[in-house]
Amino acid sequence: MILRTSYLQQIRPFMDSDLVKVLTGIRRSGKSVLLLQIQQELIERGVNPDQMIYLNFEDLSNYHLLNFLQLHKEIKDRASKIGKKVYLFFDEIQEVQGWERCINSFRVELDCDIYITGSNARLLSGELATYLTGRYIEITVYPFSFREFMELYQTINPESNEKECFSQYLHFGGMPYLSNLQYRKDPCRQYLQEIYNSVQLRDIIRRNNIRDADLLNRILGFVMANAGNTITAASISKFLKNENRSVSSTSVLNYLEYCCEAFLIYKVPRDDLQGKKALKTMEKYYLADHGIRQAVLESNQRDIQLVLENLVFLELKRRGYEVRIGKVGTKEVDFVGTKGGEKLYIQVSYLLASEQTIEREFGVFDEIQDNFPKMVVSMDELDFSRNGCHHWNIRDFLLAEFWA
Repeated sequence: MILRTSYLQQIRPFMDSDLVKVLTGIRRSGKSVLLLQIQQELIERGVNPDQMIYLNFEDLSNYHLLNFLQLHKEIKDRASKIGKKVYLFFDEIQEVQGWERCINSFRVELDCDIYITGSNARLLSGELATYLTGRYIEITVYPFSFREFMELYQTINPESNEKECFSQYLHFGGMPYLSNLQYRKDPCRQYLQEIYNSVQLRDIIRRNNIRDADLLNRILGFVMANAGNTITAASISKFLKNENRSVSSTSVLNYLEYCCEAFLIYKVPRDDLQGKKALKTMEKYYLADHGIRQAVLESNQRDIQLVLENLVFLELKRRGYEVRIGKVGTKEVDFVGTKGGEKLYIQVSYLLASEQTIEREFGVFDEIQDNFPKMVVSMDELDFSRNGCHHWNIRDFLLAEFWA
């Protein structure tokens, strides 16, 4: 089991506080294991395990607790028997009808420390914000980073070097459970396909009462195939029309929003860096895990440029950056990352194979007149840094502690 150090570092300042700790993210990204790691850390701090109450609401033995009144009674009874501070861990809390009332009541009535996980952004932000009025922190849990993947992969294949690990990471992605399948291709592909189907059915179709599952599947297929390309609702509508499926742009936007709420895809808006304003059209979408893309489309090697962009996007998100696309005149910066007072600009390329390619990737920075870091990330082993702009090999970029 890989210790999710970066997430524990984010959570530690809030342990033993009255803030509700909310862990969100796509199904099977490691939220449940992270709950166990939090419990272990609390035990090491001196908390008695008998003070902890853990419930997984996808476990049928807890079916009778899928209503906030039953859950409230159960926890109050168990907390009274413990007789001191309790630590509450609720996994996939969105399965409980009226869960937000229950969580708010525990926070008010009990001496407790609360940790919850869920796989839907709408349930775990909008409703929670209404009931708790800011008395919570939300941390998104992503699939394994390359560093985490390599650490685990080398326990199974100890002879593999960094380059070989990266090749496998491009294929498998970062879903934690794959290590239990020894990274065998066919079982892993089947498992990732099942995750994809489960997210569609449980977190998108059922939760949003979607009647046309085929339409959703076609829209998702288009987005996955074009992850990292500019996408509009009109372009998807046109694609569907060519497949004899008529759908309005409004319906397409709704379906895309449902997919974002399930953490299957992420929408990245565009900014005009010269006019310093947000642009309302031509967003890009990236996937929560490129291994799912490989399992569904089997085209990661063919679409390596898009996959590399997806890797860089997710790494920025893991490190807490707000990510946008930058427009500079007629040119585009792949990623503009901001965090606190920091900002960085990143171009992603498969290979800097010619002087023309080098000029294109580095030249976009010429119009950006500030002193924040500007970098190009590619698969090249040679260093092509120029004019104060740094060049990173993709593996080095993903493994570096700092980029400045």
